[in-house]
Amino acid sequence: MKIIRSIDQMSRLCRKNILRRKSIGFVPTMGALHVGHLSLIRCARRENDFVVVSIFVNPVQFGPREDFKKYPRSLRQDARLCRKEGVDIIFYPDAKEMYPANFRTYVTVGGLSDVLCGRFRPGHFKGVATVVTKLFNIVQPDVAYFGQKDAQQAIIIRRLVCDLNIPVKIKVMPTIRQKYGLALSSRNVYLNQDERKDAGVLYQALNLAKNLVRQGLRGSSEIMQKMKQLINKKKSTKIQYVSIVDLIDLKPIGNIKDKVLIALAVWVGRTRLIDNMIVNPNIKNQISK
Repeated sequence: MKIIRSIDQMSRLCRKNILRRKSIGFVPTMGALHVGHLSLIRCARRENDFVVVSIFVNPVQFGPREDFKKYPRSLRQDARLCRKEGVDIIFYPDAKEMYPANFRTYVTVGGLSDVLCGRFRPGHFKGVATVVTKLFNIVQPDVAYFGQKDAQQAIIIRRLVCDLNIPVKIKVMPTIRQKYGLALSSRNVYLNQDERKDAGVLYQALNLAKNLVRQGLRGSSEIMQKMKQLINKKKSTKIQYVSIVDLIDLKPIGNIKDKVLIALAVWVGRTRLIDNMIVNPNIKNQISK
């Protein structure tokens, strides 16, 4: 396994593999790898000849009051995990390599970037779309792997790839959960033991919504209100948003008729957590515990 910091070197190596007709699987990350990331890497390893994992804490997607400086960084541990999973290349550029002096070009996916998390993190998805576009151009993967936990990000990237005719297949893998149903996230390290227990209420609320839909309830307002009541029972939680939206354009759904994305963002103590679930109203009488 190699660790490459140079864009030119990374691009040259990937072009060689393309000329050799080797398929490239790509997992973009910000490091602090956990089991969720490893599930993406394992899928990439199974399905491709050559696997690239990028580790880059992208400054452009962090707001001025967000946790860019304290975001967990652990290259040595990440490299050990990648080597164990058979990764061929870690692409590990620094910010000056990715955003040199006089960098002026940014990518915005209109209509999808200023709702849900984008409403509370202005500019975040512009940063995500920009860095992902750059990474796709550098690595030129056949398939890129993302997690369902970041559902809005995955929807935006699919739209980006379609609109800009970028020849990469986007594969979104299921959310990996730990104790109490908490979705794996690098930010979970910020939670203390009591907060981890409280954070399980996010998944409980999503399951509550799914069960209500499968029992026949279709009004989004009533479902969201019941979710909020459940979340607010925990002392350490503060709801940022709970939304039920269309899977394609992320527009709010008033009456559920087809598959929807139920998404939420909740502060647990001083840590902001997100989670989501796709719910199909046409599947009935399968009540989750």
